[in-house]
Amino acid sequence: MSYTYYTPKGGLPDQTERLYDHALFTPSYAVIPATSMTDIVTSYLPLWQNARAWILARPLSGFAETFAQLIVELAPGGGSPQPEPDPDGEGVIFVVNGAVTIGIGDDVHILDAGGFAYLSPGEDWAISNQSDHPATFHWIRKKYERVEGIETPPTFFTSDAETSPESMPDTRDKWSTTRFFDRADLRYDMHVHIVTFQPGGVIPFAETHVMEHGLYVLQGRARYLLNADWHDVGPGDFMWLRAFCPQACEAQGTTPFRYLLYKDVNRHPKLKVTS
Repeated sequence: MSYTYYTPKGGLPDQTERLYDHALFTPSYAVIPATSMTDIVTSYLPLWQNARAWILARPLSGFAETFAQLIVELAPGGGSPQPEPDPDGEGVIFVVNGAVTIGIGDDVHILDAGGFAYLSPGEDWAISNQSDHPATFHWIRKKYERVEGIETPPTFFTSDAETSPESMPDTRDKWSTTRFFDRADLRYDMHVHIVTFQPGGVIPFAETHVMEHGLYVLQGRARYLLNADWHDVGPGDFMWLRAFCPQACEAQGTTPFRYLLYKDVNRHPKLKVTS
């Protein structure tokens, strides 16, 4: 099956447009719509050249607690020899447009659209756009939570095309998950997957759980339950869900509804609130 990956283009809505209603920021969830991702909300990053980023989430009081998520656009020749500033920072790269080159020592990996990389904490990596066209990718970052007796997880590379989706039980293939991580491997304290609903597919109950989520819609449309509110979401919309925020989904339209999903996993709950 052929999939597409929404890519923000920047720009600015016309002065005749009014695109206010879809954006929401609440104590339990946030919706950042595709229409919000204009040129004027981009950021520039130290030690990055010919690059700009839409920062969708970062650790912040009353917002994301465990992760940062950026959409990075690299012009031809752009990139960074030192992308990750935190020595404990681990990351995921997921390419949605063009191609990027990731170098680790003498090893070179070229990721096209749908390409996926997990970059281990402390990994010495570099990234560049060596093509003649812009490249765009998601960069999800987390401070790795070490556990005595458990090894640091290794870096790996794969892609959406190489990873077979797993159908969720009792859903008749209407709801599936493309799992880039082995759920049984406790070395990893974050998972990033792609969730796919075929037309008419649903989450038939309000999921309520300890994992924090970042969800970015890659393709298709759906009604999505966030806490007690239903929202119509589509390509390029981003949702942040606080731990225990109820969620459900009803896919709409005639094309698959797919989103890139982050969650924190495989660690004991902390026994005090950290500021």
